[in-house]
Amino acid sequence: MSAIAGIIAINGNSVGGSAHEIAEMLGLMQHRGPDNTSIRTLPDGRGAIGANELNLTSERTPCALLSRSPFVLYDGEMYNQTAKGQLDIEYFAEMYKKHGKGCFTLLEADYVCAIIEDDEVILARDQVGSRPLFYGTEDGVLYFATEMKSLIEYIRFDIAELPPGHTYSTKDGLKPFKPYVADIPALGDMKQAAQTVRKLVIEAVEKRMKGVNGVALSGGLDSSIIAAIAKQFNPDLQLFTVTVDSAPGPDLKNAELMAKYLGLDHHIYRITDDDIASFIPESIWYLESFDEDCISGILSNYYASRLAKEYTDAVLVGEGADELFGGYRMVLKSPNVKSDEHRVQLAQKLLDISYNTALRRLDRGWMANGVIYETPFLDAKVVAYSQIIPMEWKIYGEKQVEKFILREAFRDMLPEQIANREKLRFAMGTGMDDVMDAVCSNVVKPDELKARPNAAYGLPFATFKEIYYYDEFLRLFPPAYEKQTIRWDPFK
Repeated sequence: MSAIAGIIAINGNSVGGSAHEIAEMLGLMQHRGPDNTSIRTLPDGRGAIGANELNLTSERTPCALLSRSPFVLYDGEMYNQTAKGQLDIEYFAEMYKKHGKGCFTLLEADYVCAIIEDDEVILARDQVGSRPLFYGTEDGVLYFATEMKSLIEYIRFDIAELPPGHTYSTKDGLKPFKPYVADIPALGDMKQAAQTVRKLVIEAVEKRMKGVNGVALSGGLDSSIIAAIAKQFNPDLQLFTVTVDSAPGPDLKNAELMAKYLGLDHHIYRITDDDIASFIPESIWYLESFDEDCISGILSNYYASRLAKEYTDAVLVGEGADELFGGYRMVLKSPNVKSDEHRVQLAQKLLDISYNTALRRLDRGWMANGVIYETPFLDAKVVAYSQIIPMEWKIYGEKQVEKFILREAFRDMLPEQIANREKLRFAMGTGMDDVMDAVCSNVVKPDELKARPNAAYGLPFATFKEIYYYDEFLRLFPPAYEKQTIRWDPFK
């Protein structure tokens, strides 16, 4: 993973001093790629582009910038069959030259990219939205960057996040592209479906094991499945768990149980109340949002990544299984949900909004410490197959067991207590929520919510805590940037 940035004059204009400005933009994202910085000045005063690179192991030698015609910036991981010794960015550039903008439909990859032609600039983001990309124009100049903090000096109002599965072109504007179509088996009966889920998830883990020596183990079903599979490919795997020292939740005991079951080294960081209080302002800087659920999530991910960084540069995480296999019981089992068809719609919405909620806190938390995170459950084949599984196989029977098909697929690889465990939010499972309530009540009183119900651009505060987070956000970002704070609300 890396960070990319660009300042490019459009409509025949020119821009001066942009290489220096690109260096400053990349400096604000140094955490995403601390190993190497590359900057290229474009011909005829058109501007400059650059990238921070995270060169982790001999198995992972990413190249984020190609100085060829066209210029290419690429931050991603390619799963198409590439030639031996070929870098992902070289394969991507080759595909673009062959297929033009049609290449995005053919890529089995997690990525954001920029292509700079003589007469056009194209930005693109994969269909899941695993990596961020922000952009905006001002006075005939296009600015873009992996994180929006790098655009503060240039775009004060009309900043936008490139949506997943879209391109932005200086010729054609914002357009969706047809998603990559994965070749998946037929559904079959429930037993066959469970076997297929098992096969596809194992394959997804295997192809993400390059340079990976760890798993973020929450103690829940999803990360436990990933850990059990990953051990098959790396018997020296390290496991990483965080908990809140003053209020440990149930996650820790389950994580310890799973680590013992697998016989793997298990590293635990106990987050103190002081850790939480001191990191909240910094978390908002990394996260670029004041949504309270995202802030709780980035705190857990940040301390997990800081712990993992002592042992490895790349880990696997269990993100995505809830959206695909019927987790989030408070949504899918809500009395407002009247039918399986409605559940299917909500499950798709959960996946659609994950890029700006679950994946945002995941990305910012792990990249804050320069640790690559891999998401096997968001593999294209796993996603595609999950979407043909009937909802009644995901939320099953009279007891409405969530993620039933996933549990059955891996039951023999897990302790019974883990296989039968219900989903908890990470912050709830670690005891984070109670501590954050106490920390914020020292700064903002709960009754202040009545006097200040909304942010400046109209977004209602979810709780009194968000007033504190919002004030910190305004200290760091222009007020218009609050429009990039998106709620996790599949009912909207």
